[in-house]
Amino acid sequence: MNSNCGLNILIVDDDELLRMSLLQVLTMAGHHVRSSDGGQAALCEMERETPDLLLTDLNMPGLSGFELLFAVRGRFPGIQLMAMSGAYFGDDVPPGVCADAFYEKGRGVSWLMQIVGDIAGSSRCLGARNSRPLAVP
Repeated sequence: MNSNCGLNILIVDDDELLRMSLLQVLTMAGHHVRSSDGGQAALCEMERETPDLLLTDLNMPGLSGFELLFAVRGRFPGIQLMAMSGAYFGDDVPPGVCADAFYEKGRGVSWLMQIVGDIAGSSRCLGARNSRPLAVP
């Protein structure tokens, strides 16, 4: 953990431009960020190094974000899970999505940074890693 309570984040999205943009923004905010272009590749990446936070798109070819979140919740229960999508709207985690938080694509980087900041503050800086979910799925 670095001095600004940066998280180890894995971004999963099949949209390369969005993935790289999020990687850059979150890295500049002091987080250690990696990315993957799909669910199966993300699971392999998580076996090598377990992140604090998984940020995944819901609608991807192959292993969808829905399936990825379900698999990760079972295999890596201590990881904070954040779903993101442009197909769902609002602040709450969409029904049936196994995630702690939700980011509506297009809502703006400041909204994403607020959610990530809440996760960092609750799970890393307070020394109570993964002590509570941020939203009820």
